[in-house]
Amino acid sequence: MEKNIAEGTFEKIRLEEGFYLLKFRNEQQQPVKLLRNINSNFIQFHFFGKGSGKFFFNNGSYKIPLSEENSLLLYNPKRDLPIDLELQPNSWLISVVVSIKTFHALFSEEAGYISFLSIENRDKQYYKDAPLSPGMMIVLSQLENYSVANIIRNLYYKAKAYELLSLYFNKAAGPDVEQCPFLNDEENVLKIRKAKEIIIANMAEPPSLQELSREINLSLKKLKEGFKQIYGDSVFSFLFDYKMEYARKLLDTGEYNVNEVGLRVGYSTSSHFIAAFKKKFGTTPKKYLMSLTTEPGQ
Repeated sequence: MEKNIAEGTFEKIRLEEGFYLLKFRNEQQQPVKLLRNINSNFIQFHFFGKGSGKFFFNNGSYKIPLSEENSLLLYNPKRDLPIDLELQPNSWLISVVVSIKTFHALFSEEAGYISFLSIENRDKQYYKDAPLSPGMMIVLSQLENYSVANIIRNLYYKAKAYELLSLYFNKAAGPDVEQCPFLNDEENVLKIRKAKEIIIANMAEPPSLQELSREINLSLKKLKEGFKQIYGDSVFSFLFDYKMEYARKLLDTGEYNVNEVGLRVGYSTSSHFIAAFKKKFGTTPKKYLMSLTTEPGQ
């Protein structure tokens, strides 16, 4: 990995041999270009925390746009794959770049379930974009905003990089919905998607499962089974995750206090909201807000 020459802010943290954490940020009022030479021995995981940007390939002849709260995995064992990134104003992303040797060692005997580590794919280029989970967004926020003492800085970043990868592949290892017989019935799929839209639109006061099944004209059993198969979770577990992520975004704006955010996502008392937020993210809304305003070195 050669030295970076770029506009905008760039930071490289070497976690161990063949394992790096890269932080890109654009605080300017115009797009900036960020360049990084990376050879074919490395797999790249890019996590967009805020804003948007574009990755350019083949000297700019091909581009991949990437938006806020999405990820991009890149691997090409046959040619170097430099990072050629245009980052829009007020945008940042964090990347994990790991050598294929180090990456294989992370999974050992468990590597078989990851599609691009299979024997038939190990010599093929690989590309995948996917949305970030709420848990991954929390880790990114911690990496971007938390102040860490120098003595434990490398340990902290290394732990968070491992956490990001584990959350990424835990999600990837979820139910294979394409194999689900339920999806053969397109009408049922549309009804399940409608159910998701209904509970999101009414997240502060969601309907009961019985009311939801009547509204979409699908039996309660098929609603439960179909929702689990398509979205990988039960209706109300999915809604809980969505509400907590929505609450986190409201807190990020700085425009609402804890009580106001709790009311917006359906908690009549702040204590219940605080308990729910802590259950999901392992910290209270107040401490989360404090972490957003903590400056490095304080």
